[in-house]
Amino acid sequence: MQQLKLQQKLLQKLSPQQILLMKLLQIPSIGLDQRIKQEIEENPALEDESADTNEESLPDNEDTGDSDNDDEFDITDYVDEDDIPDYKTRSNNYAEDDNKTIPFAAGISFHEMLTDQINHQGFSEKQIEIAKIIIGNINDSGYLERDLESLVDDLVFMQNIDVTVKEIEAVLQVIQTFDPIGIGARSLQECLLIQLKRKDTKNPNIALAMKVLERYFDAFTKKHYDKIVKKAQIEEDQLKLAIDEILKLNPKPGNSLSETSKVNHYIIPDFVITNNENELELTLNSRNTPELRLNRTYKDMLQSYALNNTKKNKEAFQFVKQKVDSAKWFIDAIKQRQHTLYVTMKAIMDYQYAYFLSGDERDLRPMILKDIADQVNLDISTISRVANSKYVQTPFGTILLKSLFSESLKTDDGGDVSTIEVKKILSECINQEDKTKPVTDEQLTEILKEKGYVIARRTVAKYREQLNIPVARLRKELN
Repeated sequence: MQQLKLQQKLLQKLSPQQILLMKLLQIPSIGLDQRIKQEIEENPALEDESADTNEESLPDNEDTGDSDNDDEFDITDYVDEDDIPDYKTRSNNYAEDDNKTIPFAAGISFHEMLTDQINHQGFSEKQIEIAKIIIGNINDSGYLERDLESLVDDLVFMQNIDVTVKEIEAVLQVIQTFDPIGIGARSLQECLLIQLKRKDTKNPNIALAMKVLERYFDAFTKKHYDKIVKKAQIEEDQLKLAIDEILKLNPKPGNSLSETSKVNHYIIPDFVITNNENELELTLNSRNTPELRLNRTYKDMLQSYALNNTKKNKEAFQFVKQKVDSAKWFIDAIKQRQHTLYVTMKAIMDYQYAYFLSGDERDLRPMILKDIADQVNLDISTISRVANSKYVQTPFGTILLKSLFSESLKTDDGGDVSTIEVKKILSECINQEDKTKPVTDEQLTEILKEKGYVIARRTVAKYREQLNIPVARLRKELN
């Protein structure tokens, strides 16, 4: 039996303005400019104050030819059946200046360069098709990702070409002679051997290097040099010369051809800290934040429709009001964003004042999101949004803001130190070690203990891995 009843609930929901502010807080300066342009394009009631309009640039007494049409403004230009402004449906709705691009010298792509070399090999039509599908399966590092049996199936189903593994192998061997050396290998071992075979194989060091890779590759990758010396019955000096030849090789030959296609990435800092005679000054980078204002025409229209609120003008009034309200919300959200960014960064600067003065990571205090949230009376999630993907320019470099946050560790005297400081000391200890006898995690634990940092061995191993430093055995080098 169905029953109707009233139920009262108390729910907490974010307003559209709050949601907009949260989204804007996450955007770094480099992306804010595009977000503002997008909003201006979508909302005709919003405009850039720095942009000069034709009306403002013309003298009052000059006849523009449009004076008779000033009173013929039709709201249906903006309101249609689906409430979609027609500028949204244009294929080109950008100003001429917006389409300007910075010219870069761009060479041909990695795969195009390889394909060009096919034409100089005297291949038959069938071999050319085989070569093309092989090159199409070579990744950016220069390795063939697909096995030969799968390539046989690909050629049958995609090109209707019946081939054997031997035919593909023959074409692959030719491709492996292409530049740069090492292209088309199916493993690191094969890649290095291809490069060595292009050298003087009569050289004893190169001959031994090839022997090491062919017979003792597993021991070589794990740096079990003593096993190689014993099994190959050679001296350690001979092995070192052979390894020196291997280290000259390129493990990712495709990268050398990919340089022209790499995208340049530029970091635009959101904050700038300057040191003015040991006094820190904070400024907000607002060069990508234009001054926004309400469109004057829309303000006048809103006032006009409010005074003449007939049934005919009601739909137009609602449309204009919605656009004006949306523009006001966006302007207020941008101002609130700038204010929140500034007060948050100011609290971080004050908290880490000694570090920003010296640039020494040892001066970094342990700092978590809650420390800053308590100072500025904001939610932790808001501080997280501010710190994420934001950069600060300092006298000693540009720093990712979230890298300043770290947990704390206790020292012997009961003080707190940042984990960043401990990692810095750990990195310095490893850099200064004897590479022929690298220090183990146990030894690093003892070194840190002597310096006053009591840390468990597993914690040392965790910090070492976070620093992308391999274990002691893989850091070992020969004399």
